[in-house]
Amino acid sequence: VQRLDDRGLPVGYPFNPDWEITPREFVRRRDAGERIVLLDCRTAPERDLAKIAGAVHVPMHELGSRMEELREHECTPVVVHCHHGARSLQVTAALRQAGFEDVRSMAGGIHLWSLDIDPSVAVY
Repeated sequence: VQRLDDRGLPVGYPFNPDWEITPREFVRRRDAGERIVLLDCRTAPERDLAKIAGAVHVPMHELGSRMEELREHECTPVVVHCHHGARSLQVTAALRQAGFEDVRSMAGGIHLWSLDIDPSVAVY
């Protein structure tokens, strides 16, 4: 069993608040009524294994061809998630470079979401 600190992060996780948001902070902001777009950048087969309700699915390899459809969210906070957080950091960087103002990666990805927020979401 992975130990989590008081922020819900694995002990020793190299959290970067300029680039990441914890799953707990995302839930707190969403539940407070803030409009936040959750963007799932995993592949379709991964999404079939486990998903977070309400997430917009744009696989990382489709980001370039689907950037225009994401423009409607340019001024809305966007949280990107993948499996563990590496791909979502890449997508976060790409969206920021494309002019999106408030984009962060979900620290620990859907894996940490499953451990700390919603155990009904499959761990894979």
